[in-house]
Amino acid sequence: QVRLQESGGGLVQAGGSLRLSCAASGRSFSSYVMAWFRQAPGKEREFVGAHISNGGSPAYGDSVKGRFTVSRDNGKNTVYLQMNSLKPEDTAVYYCAAERSSILRTTAGYYDYWGQGTQVTVSS
Repeated sequence: QVRLQESGGGLVQAGGSLRLSCAASGRSFSSYVMAWFRQAPGKEREFVGAHISNGGSPAYGDSVKGRFTVSRDNGKNTVYLQMNSLKPEDTAVYYCAAERSSILRTTAGYYDYWGQGTQVTVSS
């Protein structure tokens, strides 16, 4: 069983930055693909980015490429989402997700564990 807890959300002006953190409980954190998804009101859950520990490259959704960076610290059982050049359309609840896998996937249905989410609001 893995428990995930996000932190770091808040209100920021357009063009600003935020860093989200997701702390995971449980063992073998490095065996998990760690991902970030987001969901805005009235919209489907959207893949933001994911990181795998086997040396593979992180993956990003098209709408955040070049602005967001996913990283992880396996010693701290924590994954991060650095968000730069934020836009009002980035406003959403951001969720951390985990899947024990050697394959990085971008579809929410593959992920077994989810955090409760943290709100990010970008004002224009």
